[in-house]
Amino acid sequence: MAGLQLDALTKRFDDTLAVDAIDLDIADQEFLVLLGPSGCGKSTVLRLIAGLEYPSSGTVSIGGRIVNDVDPAKRDVAMVFQSYALYPHKTVAQNIDVPLRSQKLPKETRSEMIAEAARALDIADLLGRKPAQLSGGQRQRVALARAIVRRPAVFLMDEPLSNLDAALRVQTRAELVDLHDRLDTTFVYVTHDQVEAMTMADRVAVIQEGKLQQVGPPSEVYDEPANTMVARFIGTPPMNLITGSPTKAPEVAPTDGREVVVGFRPEHVAITPDGWLRGKVLLVESLGHERLVHCEVPGGERVTIRVDPDDAIPHDGEPIGLAPTPGRIHWFDPSTGRRLP
Repeated sequence: MAGLQLDALTKRFDDTLAVDAIDLDIADQEFLVLLGPSGCGKSTVLRLIAGLEYPSSGTVSIGGRIVNDVDPAKRDVAMVFQSYALYPHKTVAQNIDVPLRSQKLPKETRSEMIAEAARALDIADLLGRKPAQLSGGQRQRVALARAIVRRPAVFLMDEPLSNLDAALRVQTRAELVDLHDRLDTTFVYVTHDQVEAMTMADRVAVIQEGKLQQVGPPSEVYDEPANTMVARFIGTPPMNLITGSPTKAPEVAPTDGREVVVGFRPEHVAITPDGWLRGKVLLVESLGHERLVHCEVPGGERVTIRVDPDDAIPHDGEPIGLAPTPGRIHWFDPSTGRRLP
């Protein structure tokens, strides 16, 4: 068993609080994604798990054992970095062999393990090449092979796809999910790309300014954001958030009539003359499979509507009515940003 537990995990760098008392239980064989904007502390959490940084307070446990004082090499974890970190003078086989040589395994055993890892990642025909002879996607697979060849209890991945082009990212995402299913081990994956999080994770942990904002399955984080930060960060385009009195809405807000933040997804609002929310079209974006209508509502706030390309599209500057879908309206406290029940 190789579950992970983070208990009040905290890390300070001088006067900067990078990780703020994070509590997180990661189940054995789970694929958990740490998601958040650049600089939010997610990579620091990964480095604390790996032992590359030491916590200011709190604990890291792997398999039920606190490992705060355990050397990185003895934590039974493997880390894949954003940069491939391959030895340029070594062949693919020699790069994969590096962690095995440190274990002083027999040469025949190492050769079998290298071949097995290479087959798993479809790079068996590249073993004699050097990194300069490989594409970016092939180099990333070599880095993954070097990690999985050790069969660690936990895989730690720090934005491993960010250097790949869009088409290759889609392919590699599917390969990583398949690899996780075949290895039956625990994956902790860091990214700022919500598409990666939504398509790969068993659960998503959203982090902002070192604090854990929400943890849950991707669908839950998307459908029931815990606060306005999560609502803004998850979704492309993100959730529309407007501040004002809820009295005109077709649903009763959970307040005593005071101002709230009203939220609704771009796909959960229709353009209709009878809409209770009025707006003016600013821009229409055509994306082929859909169109995005950007408009301004009273108060100067902006709203985006996802529209089928076959529907009638309003013109720039045209006044329109908007009707958010009943049952799909969210309410947030304007002072704390927290979701109202």
